[in-house]
Amino acid sequence: MALSFFKRGGGNDERAEMSFIDHLEVLRGHLFRSVLAITIGAILIVVYRDFVVKRILLGPTHSDFPTYGVLCRIGRYLNLEKALCMKGLSIQMQSTGVANQFSTFISVMLIGGIILAFPYIFWEFWRFIRPALTKKELKNTRGVIFWVSVLFFIGVAFGYFVIAPYTLNFFGNFQLDENIENRWTIASYFDTLIPLVLGSGLAFQLPLLMILLAKIGIVSASYLRRMWKYAVVIIMIVAGVITPGPDVISQMTVAIPLLLLYGVSILLTRRIDKQKAEEEKEWS
Repeated sequence: MALSFFKRGGGNDERAEMSFIDHLEVLRGHLFRSVLAITIGAILIVVYRDFVVKRILLGPTHSDFPTYGVLCRIGRYLNLEKALCMKGLSIQMQSTGVANQFSTFISVMLIGGIILAFPYIFWEFWRFIRPALTKKELKNTRGVIFWVSVLFFIGVAFGYFVIAPYTLNFFGNFQLDENIENRWTIASYFDTLIPLVLGSGLAFQLPLLMILLAKIGIVSASYLRRMWKYAVVIIMIVAGVITPGPDVISQMTVAIPLLLLYGVSILLTRRIDKQKAEEEKEWS
């Protein structure tokens, strides 16, 4: 029996009526090309392994990391040197297992491949769902691949250059007692760094997520405005967890961009609400 998942489709008549098995075949093609793109990205990580590991992944541990210089100059200008000036981490990394370094690098290859291939992966996902959309929906979602990719990479950069240095410096300099020395395993370092970076990239998709929820009627601009007080509290809690240091400056450095994203989400959903209102007037 044919399952017409894409019966509404506006861009591909051949997929107007397809069986479930046919859809799985199409999906398998998209997944295969996505995996191939991730593999190519992983190969690039291997080729430039020294640069990726020393200058990027271990970058926040170096005193010449760009964030430290920029924040210190801002701190001097605002007379907040103690709050904003940070240095590299003088922590000796170690590996405590036979295959720990190898398994860690495999993880780095995979995550790095996903980050590099993210625009293409999303493009393949978009190609799969595109035939299910009407012409009007396609028009409203024009440029979605560009904006999803841009917001993702901005979020990744924010997580890497802002969130990661604050978090790593706090844990690197925190001591229960001066006789207790901080020694990190390489696996624990990457397990801390990578979720911060990827999580930030996904968090920056908030405006697009709100647009989607507004289009299907789950949220509205008025609802988001009513919930802004709760959103501020939640964002401040998240910022406090991400930057566990005692100073307010580091927390606000993380919280302000998230609050701006929430504000942008309200503006975008308000635009969606106006479009819906105009459509209702046309039909009435």
